[in-house]
Amino acid sequence: MAIDLSELEILNLMQHSQVTEFYTQYYTLPQLGKGCHHEIQMRDGLGLHIIDGHLSEPLILHRQHGELFPLTAKFYLSGASKVKAKNVPKSLSDYEEVAGYNYLYHLPDMAETEEWQAHTPTLVVVAWADLDYFRAFSPGDRTLPTALQQLVKNGDRFHQSLGKMSLAMNRIMRQILNCPYQGMMQQIYLECKVLELLTLQLNSLEEASSVHRKGALNPSELEQVEYARELLVQCLSSPPTLIDLAHRVGLSDRKLKQGFRHLFGTTVFGYLYNYRMEQAQHLLRHSHITVAQVAAKVGYRNPEAFSTAFRRKFDISPKAYQLGQQPS
Repeated sequence: MAIDLSELEILNLMQHSQVTEFYTQYYTLPQLGKGCHHEIQMRDGLGLHIIDGHLSEPLILHRQHGELFPLTAKFYLSGASKVKAKNVPKSLSDYEEVAGYNYLYHLPDMAETEEWQAHTPTLVVVAWADLDYFRAFSPGDRTLPTALQQLVKNGDRFHQSLGKMSLAMNRIMRQILNCPYQGMMQQIYLECKVLELLTLQLNSLEEASSVHRKGALNPSELEQVEYARELLVQCLSSPPTLIDLAHRVGLSDRKLKQGFRHLFGTTVFGYLYNYRMEQAQHLLRHSHITVAQVAAKVGYRNPEAFSTAFRRKFDISPKAYQLGQQPS
């Protein structure tokens, strides 16, 4: 049976286990499940919230957003939630946020209901910035993304899915979750990471707006993009150039790049890199071949280049990762 609570009630069911000038950690009591919430307040209206744990029962959470709602970025590493609201446009009244995707929104003065699943790991990173942070830039600054210019000017509500989290976003997530500093150094470090995340999201938002202005891809073109993906993963050892791949599926290179960004949330060769690393991780975990053999199977002629790429993706060498999978 679902637990039905307001935001204030759920805070009352959690206890502070650590409080500093800018950092608060809440521990989830057994009535809700296991895990903890971290809230970090920063300078200039920046902030960070990390949700880590799982619920013992489904949760229906009622929120009331205030008028001074910040621009908020949300990154789902695991878990999912459904959101419902009344008396708002349809795009804001019923949507779902899921693992592996990232979202950007500004929802002031609005009541909503979140539905969270039980017995599933949830790890979500939420970063925010007050609109005044962006207003501090030159008035009417046209270097700001077009969507952000309108937001700063009008303060309208919006909720935008920005697709799958990119490699750069995942790397910053790991850096945030494994912050090596304490005190003032921790605050400086995390402020930088929040700004990096917002920069990546605003760039994605601007690219999405640009694609929309230039004309979205039609269903036939999206099928061609999917075919290009299949060709790409079939040629791990000798992938085609961007121009050749576009020619083989009958698209311009611009359309191909737009399609990959739309469907997969990354560039053509960003997708190839991610796919190679996922295959390498699987081979290291489920086979007994050498690192050099794994490198060759995923298309790297130079094992050292493969090791560098693997470490960049997972923050661990392939050999150390393979040894860590072996039973002790």
